[in-house]
Amino acid sequence: MLKRVFVAPDPGRLRLRFAARGVLGISLAVALCGLAGHSLVAAITGGLAALLALFTVTDATVRGQAVTTALLPAVGLPVLGLAAVLHDLPVARDLAFLAVVGAGVYARRWGPRGHSLGVFAFMTFFAAQFLHTVPDQLPELYAAVLLSLAAASVVRFGLWCYERRLPAPAVVAAPTGGSRLARITTRQAVQATVGAGFALAAGQVLSDQRWYWAVGATWWVFVNTTSRGETVVRGFRRFLGTVLGIVLGLAVAVPLHDQPVVAAVIVALSVFGIFYTAAVSYTWMMLAVTVMASMLYGLLGVLDPALLALRVGETAVGALGAVLAVLLVLPVTTHSVTDAWVERALRCVHACTAEAAARLAGSPTADPAGRVAELESILGRVRLSLAPLVHPFSPMRARMGRARHVLALLDDCAREVRGLASVVADPEASHDARLAAACWRVETAVEALTDTPSGGARRQTESATLPQLVDGEPVLAHLHALEQALLELAVPLRGSNRVPVSA
Repeated sequence: MLKRVFVAPDPGRLRLRFAARGVLGISLAVALCGLAGHSLVAAITGGLAALLALFTVTDATVRGQAVTTALLPAVGLPVLGLAAVLHDLPVARDLAFLAVVGAGVYARRWGPRGHSLGVFAFMTFFAAQFLHTVPDQLPELYAAVLLSLAAASVVRFGLWCYERRLPAPAVVAAPTGGSRLARITTRQAVQATVGAGFALAAGQVLSDQRWYWAVGATWWVFVNTTSRGETVVRGFRRFLGTVLGIVLGLAVAVPLHDQPVVAAVIVALSVFGIFYTAAVSYTWMMLAVTVMASMLYGLLGVLDPALLALRVGETAVGALGAVLAVLLVLPVTTHSVTDAWVERALRCVHACTAEAAARLAGSPTADPAGRVAELESILGRVRLSLAPLVHPFSPMRARMGRARHVLALLDDCAREVRGLASVVADPEASHDARLAAACWRVETAVEALTDTPSGGARRQTESATLPQLVDGEPVLAHLHALEQALLELAVPLRGSNRVPVSA
């Protein structure tokens, strides 16, 4: 875990800038709430709104991010009001919370914007339970949320909009084919609602005051997961991160929570940790979240070791609810998700090779660079979907070896595709019959793996009399290595009986 966080590559220092901007935006939001005379509860609510706006809004373009941020109050404020009104009506409150859970997960079918709005809706209801919000507090909380979102927007879109200087990221939507219960997002919405219902009931048995921790644990286990394997691994990592955070909280938060300046510094460091580690380690992110929550409870005057121990129990209940839901309710198998992502990666390799061939043939518009970025994003999803199989605790050793082999070969493909794109970008690169033959052979290899023949096989036959691949030229070297990796992939992906990689 240490290596994953502190040695993980950070091209362009994007994670560092993301984390630093998050601390700046949230600090500004909380400071403005203080200057406006808002209470500590309102400042915490505003700080949470700013955190969500800076953390969860992930649209591909700056314009899209601004639109999503502007829509957050339209979703969050009514939900916050509903939670406050239902504060003294437990049954209605619980049913409303479960409805928010289901709707928030279902909203992911509309992509990053739906995901962001769903998370914001859930967290505003959660925050109302965390802070015991009542209707009389709503005007102040509304003002704090709007002020904080404005502050976060000034930092993100004005003072430090580093995305404007970056190429647009590749948009890679999760596979959501089918309709009704065949659609993954619909299944997840049902699973999350059932899991949250279990967590809510069991959490209230543990504590009638902090039961919402269990619901929160269930919710966040479902975020950014698709299959049952991913959910199980994420549940384990959430519990582990919480336990480690509690240990650190006992050492730091309990003795220092009554010192406001020190507590504010620790909260800021925790926020930095949340943003900086989110992309590389869910366990470390949860550790930072737990330390931050511990310090906030200290500032609210309710922190003690028993409370931290209760958080561990509630988190375990919530993770268990999520795991039971994905295993028993409309399960989405790991292999079905993995195979979909692997096929998309192979199709992307095919498209990149076709773009390279067109570029070499003289097309002024062909550019494989965009496909390379898309391939990197897809491979990230492949690694996530295969995480259950390559996890050290996985009992399926044969599948573990096969999954690792697939990941290694896909990484080889990505490396050769990057090299190919770099070489063909050279203005001196020109058409060569051997290059065309090589590109067609790669396309044919991909088509054989994905069962989607197009023109590659035909062109391969037509070019059979062309010279074979030779070493010594950069483009040919990359294409040869790419073809070899694809041919090797046929073994774990297809085998003699065409067994899925994660069956």
